Amino acid sequence: MQLSEGGLEIEVDQPRDGTREGSGDGVFFNPTMELNRDITVAALRAYQEREPRVDTYLDAMAASGIRGVRAANEGYSVTCCDLDSEAAELAGENLARNDLNGEVENRNVNALLHESMFDVVDLDPFGTPIPFADAAFATTRNMVCVTATDTAPLCGAHRNSGIRKYSTVPQNTDYHPEMGLRTLLSALVRTAARYDVAATPICSHVSRHYARTYLELDHRATSADSLLENLGFIHHCEDCLARRHEFGHFPESVPEECPVCGSSRTLTAGPVWLGPVADSEFTESVIDHLTPELDAAARAERLLSTVAEEIDTPTHYDQHRLCKQWGVPANAMDEFVDDLQAAGYSASKAHYSGTAFKTTATVGEIREAAAPDADS
Repeated sequence: MQLSEGGLEIEVDQPRDGTREGSGDGVFFNPTMELNRDITVAALRAYQEREPRVDTYLDAMAASGIRGVRAANEGYSVTCCDLDSEAAELAGENLARNDLNGEVENRNVNALLHESMFDVVDLDPFGTPIPFADAAFATTRNMVCVTATDTAPLCGAHRNSGIRKYSTVPQNTDYHPEMGLRTLLSALVRTAARYDVAATPICSHVSRHYARTYLELDHRATSADSLLENLGFIHHCEDCLARRHEFGHFPESVPEECPVCGSSRTLTAGPVWLGPVADSEFTESVIDHLTPELDAAARAERLLSTVAEEIDTPTHYDQHRLCKQWGVPANAMDEFVDDLQAAGYSASKAHYSGTAFKTTATVGEIREAAAPDADS
């Protein structure tokens, strides 16, 4: 069937098994990822403005070729790669359908990456991107874009799988999106560092069933060393919800009980990424490049505006869970965050949930500042 996205016409396989759109035995296409792809287009525009010499773009898991088609429409010199011959053929047809030039490779993308260099590489696999990360960071010049859809291993819900895939210990806390994103970034930053590359996240977001990040590359070993200093550990109490983090390649100590409430139900996650997940200036530039022909532009602007304003704490709290624990009704989130800021704490909303917020305040300080009637 044919559909339109971003002002372009593409053909995708009709679902063959009677289930949701985009599933079946044909070449994979996920219509719910349009928000992801619209943000990608705006990010490519913003990055080319930041680095005008950037030209070549690899759609590493092309499938229908939709990402490559859209990048080619932005003036990038595009290569679409897919191991599936039907996918490679469809990607080529979709480029031609829109009168766009591009190369199509029907082969293992890791082999291609070890033979060729690209300015921008986009990894959007089914599940984990880790099997492709080494080849991408070893040869890409400027930016690697990564989507991970295996959220259960990333956030610690399937902890052993997360340990195997990401070489870290994710923990299943109430801040799943943040844990998942920082687990992913930790693995990607460490992978890049093996090739003396610093991979700095300049824009990241968590939406529905995936995490997405854009990493700018610096090919200096000293920069990679400095970036690794942003790794560390999160210590979390499952009872009182207190948490703290520490930087370093090894934790100073793993607490056997919570220093706040004395609970023995404590968790330690790491090494995870503790640094910023986005560069506010670049994220604002991405927002500026969201244009009306992008159907998800309004949603993308709301999402990225929150990303740009988020503070850099590596965990978040859920307002409704806290208020339920305190036995008080939840007020408007804007008012709640304003109260925290008025009390002198850094605070912001989190982009992945309407009830999530980030702050430098402890649980006790949050209660005192934003829920003053909790004991009445």
